[in-house]
Amino acid sequence: MTITSTSTPTTPSDPPVLIVNRRRANRPHCSSSDCPEWNSAPHVDKETSFHPGSRGPGIQPRTQELLHQLGMSDMLNASIETMQIQRHSYDKMDAVKTWAVIPPLESTPHIPYINPRLLGQNGIEKFLRAALARLGYKVELGYDIRSFEQTPECVIVHAFRRDGSEETFRASYLTGADGGRGVSRKQLGATFLGETREENRLVTGDVRMTAEGFDKRYWHRFGDSNKKLVMLRHCAEVAEENDGYQFQIMGPEVDIHKLLSSKESLFEEIASALPMKIHFTSLICSSEWRPNIRMANNFGSQRAFLAGDAAHVHSPAGGQGLNTGISDAKISLVMKGGAGPSLLATYSAERLPLVAEMLNLTTTILDADTFGSDATWSPRPESLRMLGVNYRQSDIVLDEIHPLGSLPPIPAYGDPKEIQAVVLAAGDRAPEAGGLIDDAGNTHRLFDLFHMTHHTVLVFALSVEDARDILAARTARSADLIRYIVILPGSSQLDAGVTLNSDALIVQDSEGIAYSGYQAENDKTRVAIVRPDGWIGGLVRDKEGAHKYFTKIFE
Repeated sequence: MTITSTSTPTTPSDPPVLIVNRRRANRPHCSSSDCPEWNSAPHVDKETSFHPGSRGPGIQPRTQELLHQLGMSDMLNASIETMQIQRHSYDKMDAVKTWAVIPPLESTPHIPYINPRLLGQNGIEKFLRAALARLGYKVELGYDIRSFEQTPECVIVHAFRRDGSEETFRASYLTGADGGRGVSRKQLGATFLGETREENRLVTGDVRMTAEGFDKRYWHRFGDSNKKLVMLRHCAEVAEENDGYQFQIMGPEVDIHKLLSSKESLFEEIASALPMKIHFTSLICSSEWRPNIRMANNFGSQRAFLAGDAAHVHSPAGGQGLNTGISDAKISLVMKGGAGPSLLATYSAERLPLVAEMLNLTTTILDADTFGSDATWSPRPESLRMLGVNYRQSDIVLDEIHPLGSLPPIPAYGDPKEIQAVVLAAGDRAPEAGGLIDDAGNTHRLFDLFHMTHHTVLVFALSVEDARDILAARTARSADLIRYIVILPGSSQLDAGVTLNSDALIVQDSEGIAYSGYQAENDKTRVAIVRPDGWIGGLVRDKEGAHKYFTKIFE
């Protein structure tokens, strides 16, 4: 689901930003001027209903952080820990092998979300729709986008309703998340080069069933992908009675056409693989799937942009689908008047190298051995946690702490052997830090203070006086777009009588977590400017550096 808006539309037909999902127009009617931009994989599969299936369930650690900053902790609480894989012989329950695809790690003060979690996409969308409703949004189905044209002032979109009536409406910007076959990419003239792996076809979907003795703690694999393989995991979110299961069936001995043509045949195939009594209640959904590995050559131009599957598709081997798309964001700052349209040109420049690297990474995993074999599901590189994803090479980040060329080059997805870079640089993920105490004794954490509606300027200073000049540079134009936080070292004393003539938050780093995470020194001023998307846009030393960074963004 993709939502972008910064003002209430003047009429229902003229939203500030129109988001197209799978050739349906989702018209967000926003009643709040403080709405963030959300982008993720497309989710509408039918004209009049949302897809009921679980599909790709993985939520990577970096995505969890961004959801936290969006206020979506309820979604994270509903997710479950990643299941271990348990392999069995066909029609046997004794485990031949048990292993973790991504071995669990202990969280740290800087990385509170360090392990992937599971929640089906239907569950994710349910939480997102509820959040949108609280903001005054409504996602409308049943619109078929036929074409659009761009003018210097807006995008004019032509759509048909299910009843055959036509509607034309205008939007300041269009975000196309309508998949690789959608209208958005084709009208923008973007190529979609890559490959489709016909030999890796499978049947996937969700069923409601009961199975005596089935251990719901594991993701089970029955059989051999060289012949016939049935994968099954408990998936509570697809059925209210807690009897939902996600399945994948693959292998040269599988008759895909037969399984898709008859739910009875599909039920029989699943039942034949499990050595237990099974009662099937219903088939929720099923479809044929094959790996598509493709990427658009650009992600947009002028007032129309691509996101999610319209911009990039890939195998599920790395669990990166929705997790990559959720960061396809740029428009909201421009809509708020906080940046010129030229900022949108950096969208493709920042995202293309990252997505290209991700495609190479997930395809390498897919190629490791036969699709569906143990090797394909063997332990993954640490970079798939996405905590090392960075924009160090972006033209709009500024690093005065580490001069150009002083650091060794690092991949856009981070070092595959490291969870995050050893040296924190501009363009890196902004670390978490708790134990920040204000003069009233309240304790804060940075992830609660970061938000996708504004930049957050962290001023590490020995005293409030040392931070005064930096805060004085704030302008009326940027007042709603920048939040300042002065972070004093634990050795400094908070003085309730000190004022800055600003709404800056002054805190003491009581446990030293912020100073260590941002690699600041107690006796030197350092400024870390955190972008609305949660990455560090600038690492500078003083107000001149901060001014230089924001000039790039706001002008």
